[in-house]
Amino acid sequence: MKILSWNCNGAFRNKFKFLESLNADILVIQECENPAESKDANYKSWASNYLWIGDSKNKGLGVFAKKDILLEKLDWSDQYQDHKVKYFLPCQINGQFNLCAVWTHKNNSPTFGYIGQFWKYLQLHKQKLTDIIILGDFNSNSRWDSWDRWWNHSNVVDELSEIGIESTYHSFYDEKQGQEKQPTFYLHRNLDKSYHIDYCFASNHIISKMQNITVGEFKDWKQLSDHNPIIVTFEFEEI
Repeated sequence: MKILSWNCNGAFRNKFKFLESLNADILVIQECENPAESKDANYKSWASNYLWIGDSKNKGLGVFAKKDILLEKLDWSDQYQDHKVKYFLPCQINGQFNLCAVWTHKNNSPTFGYIGQFWKYLQLHKQKLTDIIILGDFNSNSRWDSWDRWWNHSNVVDELSEIGIESTYHSFYDEKQGQEKQPTFYLHRNLDKSYHIDYCFASNHIISKMQNITVGEFKDWKQLSDHNPIIVTFEFEEI
C-alpha cells in the first residue's frame, strides 16, 4: 500500500491530476477544498472516496483513497480543555489499522501553536495510538526546539517513541531529527530556506513492513506548491 502526504498550497481541484502518476492508494492532502462544496465536476468525480475537515470550504484537511479501500472516520475528540486543536483527522483503513492525518495550526495560541497542538492531541489519545500511521504537515522541526517548553518537537518524538511509534523517514534513512538531508518545505519557494516539516510516524510493527519512503524533488513541485510530497510504501498482508 502506497500512502502519500502533500500540502498542496490550495486549489487542489487544479492539482490532483499531477498525483495520478504516483498511483498512491491513500492521499493525505493539506490545504485542499471540500469536494462536497466544490463546483468543479472533475474534482468531485475524482474524490469519490474521501474524508474531509476544515473551517473553510476552500482550505482544509482531506484523506482520499482508491475506491476499493474502506475509510471509516474515528470519533476521536479534538477538544482539549477549553478549545479545539487543529487539524487532526483519524480514520480506520480497511478495518486493519488506523491512520491519523495531520495539518497543525498556530490556532491563535501564543504558546501551543503547531507542534503544541499535536502535543495536546497526543495527550488526548495516547492510549489509542496502536496499529497506527500518523502523517502530514506538522510545521515543526527539532531545530526550533525552545528550552523552556515540554512540548517541543523533540519531546513529542520522545513521547511517541515511548509508545512504540517512530518516524518512517528517520528509520529508513538513518538520519537524526533536525539533521534531515531531504527538505519537504521551501519558505516562499526560496531554495535557501528549506526545511523538513512533513512527517510519517508509524507503530514499530508497521514500520517493519515499510518497503520504501521517498520525498519529492522541489524542481518537480515548485510550480504547484511550496511543499514536496512524501510517499511511503508498506506491505500489509500480515497485519
